[in-house]
Amino acid sequence: MTAEIIDGEAIAGQVRGELGARIESLGARGVTPGLAVVLVGELPASETYVRLKVRDAGELGIDAEVVRLPETASQDEIIAAVRRVNDDPRRHGLIVQLPLPDHVDEEAVIAAIDPAKDVDCAHAETQGRMLRGLPAYLPATPHGVQQLLVRSGHPPDGRHVVVCGRSNLVGKPLALLLMQKRPGANATVTVCHTGTPDLGEFTREADIVVAAMGSARSITAGMVREGVVVIDVGTNSVPDASKKSGQRLVGDVDFEAVREKAAAITPVPGGVGPMTRAMLLWNTVLAAEGGPRAEQAIV
Repeated sequence: MTAEIIDGEAIAGQVRGELGARIESLGARGVTPGLAVVLVGELPASETYVRLKVRDAGELGIDAEVVRLPETASQDEIIAAVRRVNDDPRRHGLIVQLPLPDHVDEEAVIAAIDPAKDVDCAHAETQGRMLRGLPAYLPATPHGVQQLLVRSGHPPDGRHVVVCGRSNLVGKPLALLLMQKRPGANATVTVCHTGTPDLGEFTREADIVVAAMGSARSITAGMVREGVVVIDVGTNSVPDASKKSGQRLVGDVDFEAVREKAAAITPVPGGVGPMTRAMLLWNTVLAAEGGPRAEQAIV
């Protein structure tokens, strides 16, 4: 068996196409969706992520602004910048690009975000609403994973999903999202992590494995069963002398070996990454439309 490749770029294109019609509808009402990204310092990875977010937004007609602050900015200065965006009616969505410098309390900065503009699902109120199944912005990467599964014909409903990783950005919210009692979820979810004694014992029982541990090629062929669906959230740099940079990106899954056993698998790059950006724009448009509502399902 050689796995079907779940093409994140193509599925993200579907999502952006759907957003285009909604943005046109907003434009007819005189509304241009607006997004602000607060970026502190000049970390190369953060600069790249923000550049891609702004590019994608601009291509759709979303007005995206980067609020830049120096690495030396104080916590109070960062919070003041967040509050200025909160008060700006042109900005429907707000992201604070993480990580922040070591001298800053990230939780204090996130707590300053207006939950009505929290399109990255970072605020405790937003996460709590999602936990309880109330209308809420969904976190971009977990929502992107869920959409990859549904739109590729591998919905999680009624299946056993093993999530490898327990971060606040991916592992925890993804588990919460997939266990919700609604279409596109309804999964039985097991969460594994660095404290799990025998990870393979759990992953071999999974219908769907989501790798989100930040450890290159840690999910091997011997850790999955035939016919599994694998979603690889990892992005790890490894040495590669053939590349100009001397490095290349790989996931948390041993792709070439696992694809020979899996029914479907996402590549790195080109899998989850494009979907994360697409679902962030989805939330921004949703914010411009007035925010999450009870009648809006997760699919």
